[in-house]
Amino acid sequence: MQQLLKWTLETIREEESCFSWMEEYRYEWAPLVKSAVNNVVEGKTCLLVTDAQHKWFGKYVLNSINDLKKNRPLLPFYALGDCFPNLQAMGGTAEIELMEDMLEISYPNGYFFWYIGKGDHPYTKLAFRNDESFLWILDDEVQNSFRLRSSDPLKDIKLLQLYKLFDQTLSAAIFGDIDIEL
Repeated sequence: MQQLLKWTLETIREEESCFSWMEEYRYEWAPLVKSAVNNVVEGKTCLLVTDAQHKWFGKYVLNSINDLKKNRPLLPFYALGDCFPNLQAMGGTAEIELMEDMLEISYPNGYFFWYIGKGDHPYTKLAFRNDESFLWILDDEVQNSFRLRSSDPLKDIKLLQLYKLFDQTLSAAIFGDIDIEL
């Protein structure tokens, strides 16, 4: 069983699609992915939230994460907007607290948010309130998040590469191929 950091480096180097950019960011990535994978392994539900520009990516993740060809257990990943269609109308703290109460009732094993998008989007109010959130933030420096630049011409490719790495990490953890400890 390999340690997560070593396994991540080997996986990055095995990738054939110019993923070397990620080698220098693996130290930032490993603690974030460790937390998210641990949450999933512990039975917590992942509620995916994106800003409008990255909605396509959220759909891609949800269509891919439980692909039956992966021969692994189905995992509880859902789009928060599909579960709660009034999400866009939420604004105040009282409304957010009501939704958090609903989510605690709906997901008794716990839940966490996976937010992908700009740091100034209104949905970040919700994601930042949950200490367990898996944050992929564009253009802002936010503690405990993975930072990307929206001006990067390869941003979409990098998002897909990061998702693939996350998905591979999930599988490796579920099947006991890696030790999630850093």
